Amino acid sequence: MSTPYVERPLAAPLVDAATEPFWNAAREGRLTTRRCTACGKLHWYPRAVCPFCMGDTEWCELSGRGTVYSVSVTRKGAPQAFAIAYVTLDEGITMLTNIVDCDLDSVRIGQAVKVCFKPAEGGAAVPMFTPA
Repeated sequence: MSTPYVERPLAAPLVDAATEPFWNAAREGRLTTRRCTACGKLHWYPRAVCPFCMGDTEWCELSGRGTVYSVSVTRKGAPQAFAIAYVTLDEGITMLTNIVDCDLDSVRIGQAVKVCFKPAEGGAAVPMFTPA
C-alpha cells in the first residue's frame, strides 16, 4: 500500500510575546526550544519556566535531527492523509509533529528524520519532519 504525502493548507500559528522568538526562528529555518539556566535541561514545548526545577530558561537552537518514536497515518476525517508522529530529537526531547515529503506508509519507528519547514498562512513556517 502506498499513501503519498499531499501538501495541505496550514493555519497561521498563534503568536504572542512568549512564542514569537520560536516562530521567528522557524521562519529562518531554525528549530529552537528553551534550556534551563539552572539545571541545564531542554524541554518541549518551549516555556519561560523550567518544568523540572522551576528555573529560568533561555532560547537555544536544536540540530533538527531525530528518530521516529511513534507514528500513525490518518486517512479519514481530513481531505488528505497525513502522518502524525512523536519524534525524539538527538538532544533527547520528544515532540509531536507531522512526517512529510515521503510515502507515508513507508515511515517506521526508529527511522532517522530531519526537520523541514512548511509554509502556513500569514508567512509563518511550521516545523515538520522528513526522512533523513
